[in-house]
Amino acid sequence: MLVVDDNKVIRQLIRVNLELEGFEVVTAADGAECLDVVHQVRPDVITLDVVMPRLDGLRTAARLRSDSRTQRLPLAIVSACTQYEVEAGLDVGVDAFLAKPFEPNELVALVRQLVERGESDPSVQFGNDTAAGANASAPAGGTSGAGRGMGGGEGAECAGRSGG
Repeated sequence: MLVVDDNKVIRQLIRVNLELEGFEVVTAADGAECLDVVHQVRPDVITLDVVMPRLDGLRTAARLRSDSRTQRLPLAIVSACTQYEVEAGLDVGVDAFLAKPFEPNELVALVRQLVERGESDPSVQFGNDTAAGANASAPAGGTSGAGRGMGGGEGAECAGRSGG
């Protein structure tokens, strides 16, 4: 699991909530750092903020989609989504959106759903030689129906949307 957000507090909030649910989490402060570490970390899922210095989340997603090694890696935008961001994210191939502020259980459910989707699609894997402990894995008994009930307030137009 790779969490990309320029806000250290948000990065740590996401990290702690996912680690409490058994995910192994690596963080990056912006899209440029994400692209630097993604091939070393080999995450199962990447969450991206949109507004970040150097390389924003939408351009990062576009670059990940243009690389054959990461083109099918599940990507989620975790941001105070605008309609433009949702449309642009869908255009570049983002899989899901979660509006800030979010409930921790919404985040966990979304990540579990994306991990399960990636596990069921062998083309998502980085190859046959995954580094020990590098990939996040959901604990047994994942949540069915993940993605339901997300949002409901300001910015809810992006919560739980899925692009494909």
